[in-house]
Amino acid sequence: MPAEVLSYFLKNSNQKLRLKFQIVLQCAPFLKGLKISCVISVEDALYDGLEEIFQEMDISYRKLCSMDGKCLVLFYRSKELEAYMMRPDIKLLLEEYGYQNQNMEDFLLRLSERVCTFSENGMGFPHEIGIFLGYPVEDVRGFIENEGQKYLMIGYWKVYKNLARAKMIFNEYDRAKNCAVNEFLTGKSIREIAQY
Repeated sequence: MPAEVLSYFLKNSNQKLRLKFQIVLQCAPFLKGLKISCVISVEDALYDGLEEIFQEMDISYRKLCSMDGKCLVLFYRSKELEAYMMRPDIKLLLEEYGYQNQNMEDFLLRLSERVCTFSENGMGFPHEIGIFLGYPVEDVRGFIENEGQKYLMIGYWKVYKNLARAKMIFNEYDRAKNCAVNEFLTGKSIREIAQY
């Protein structure tokens, strides 16, 4: 995608248009059904505009934390994320971080609390956010065990196991991004782009 296109949309004075483009650009794999969720940083002043963008869509969103005029927003499809979070390997890792026998709302509340605590203390993100974003459990564990070092590859996440699978997924995500951005440039709405 040409840098001029990115620059035009990301610096556009129309805040609503800029927000929509940001969502399409940063959430394309999620919008196209390839990811379980996605997270982006949005200006606090634009957060309320999300309701209009996602009304009557099967997409939920939640403000995880707000700081310095920006908020971190998690987008997800409730039923899909809930089913994913109930997988035994996912639950086991989450239990290590205090997510005990909880329902989806409790999981999201705990994640939000931890994201805010980490942010307030300048600690980045809690490691388990990778689980909520659908990263492979073995790569989340690899990141934790290796303190973010000794990875095989960096793409949409740091890869510690199954490099071939990760490369394939990253290529699919790149194709989804190109497709979604092109659809947006031809005038499709986020609702139309998210039809998969």
